[in-house]
Amino acid sequence: MSTVKELMTHIIQEQPDDASYEEIMRELAFERMIEHGLEDVRQNRVLTDEDMERRIGTWHT
Repeated sequence: MSTVKELMTHIIQEQPDDASYEEIMRELAFERMIEHGLEDVRQNRVLTDEDMERRIGTWHT
C-alpha cells in the first residue's frame, strides 16, 4: 500500500502543468472523500435505499 505522501504526490503529478492551487486541492479533497466512503462501506456504515428514503421523508422545507 502506498503512503499518504506517495498518493498525494501521484495525484499532484497527474494534474496538468497549468493547474491552479484550487484545482489541485479539489482533486486531493475528492480523493479523500472517496477513501472515506470506501472505508464506510468496509466498516458496513451504510444505509439501505429504504432507510435513506425514510430519512429524506422526514426533512421539512
